[in-house]
Amino acid sequence: MTNLKLWLKENLKGDPVMWVVVFLLSLMSILVVYSATGTLAYKKMQGDTEYYLLRHSFLVFLCFVAMWLAHQVDYRYYSKLSRFALILSVPLLIYAYFFGTSINEASRWITIPLINQSFQPSDLAKLALIANLASMLSKRQQRITDVRESLIPMLIWCGVICGLIALTNYSTAVLLFCTCMLLMFIGRVPARYILILILIGVVAGSIALAVGQRGSTVISRMKRYLFPSEVPFQLEQSYIAIATGGLEGKGPGNSVQRNFLPHPYSDFIYSVIVEEYGMVGAILVLLLYLVLLYRGMRVVARSEKAFGGLLSAGISFSLVIQAMVNIGVAVGLLPITGQPLPLLSMGGTSLLFTGLSFGIIISVSRGEIDETVDTIRGNTNTVKKPTFNLSESGESIIKS
Repeated sequence: MTNLKLWLKENLKGDPVMWVVVFLLSLMSILVVYSATGTLAYKKMQGDTEYYLLRHSFLVFLCFVAMWLAHQVDYRYYSKLSRFALILSVPLLIYAYFFGTSINEASRWITIPLINQSFQPSDLAKLALIANLASMLSKRQQRITDVRESLIPMLIWCGVICGLIALTNYSTAVLLFCTCMLLMFIGRVPARYILILILIGVVAGSIALAVGQRGSTVISRMKRYLFPSEVPFQLEQSYIAIATGGLEGKGPGNSVQRNFLPHPYSDFIYSVIVEEYGMVGAILVLLLYLVLLYRGMRVVARSEKAFGGLLSAGISFSLVIQAMVNIGVAVGLLPITGQPLPLLSMGGTSLLFTGLSFGIIISVSRGEIDETVDTIRGNTNTVKKPTFNLSESGESIIKS
């Protein structure tokens, strides 16, 4: 036991609470996905349910590997990496729109030839935009009101990336756009400039509805939500799952509605959680996501550099907002969007990018902890922390 504690302390640095929460969510993900893929396995794999169990467990393992690798990197390097990733994501999004693999009437995926694995460029673009926006805001804190140097580059990148994503995945674009607005607000961008961003978002969103692949679907879902004449089939089955779950649930693997729910292992996995684990499981999942948000914001509060704080805030908001939207859809508070539940829904590369996201947040928390420890040691032993030649990022402090 002592050796295990020493190994964990040496290899899993940063915020320990976040590591524990991610582990708990991942463990629940394996259990629920295994239960929810029973019908899918019967149809596609002749009843071989272990196929999806092993596949998803392997992807969860890769998620942890991505998380561990990301948390080992000094978070300030992500400032430069984000610009490269952002530039790369533009042609990938365009290629996916015109030549990508079409699933559910939307070509959001690019199939990687050698491994035959689908990849959503929007996952890369989302993370890259948040990191690059945090970098731009941190560099321009002293001249944040400069329209030409500060505002226009941020507005252009937000408009281009969100607009391209909206062509095939409207709900993801809207959530990313809202995250960008929150990040700009935290980054002290004046309210009038945020209003300009909203105007650009409305224009880009209208164009995406007109020429995008999912415009008619988005309009149809909004009409059903605003002017309901009957409950959509997905929501009806979700309501039944939630209503029959009770306080303690039916028990792991005993879901009935998984046989009727569309995509019970991704879009409506929360309904399966409530049915099998009851209100206890539902509240536990909510609390775990709220703890993640709290720990992410705690990193922001403790961060002495603008880039680290903004980076942690942006990624935390993005993940938790997506989780709340998925849960809101399952209980009927929001229109159907098709957003997966981070770390819980079955996925491919989306799980890897979720792991990268949490790894980056932990990297920021690790950096702040290391700086605090080095400062204490420097005061007592006159040991100074080695400096990094990364003056482009995190060079200023946000002050209210």
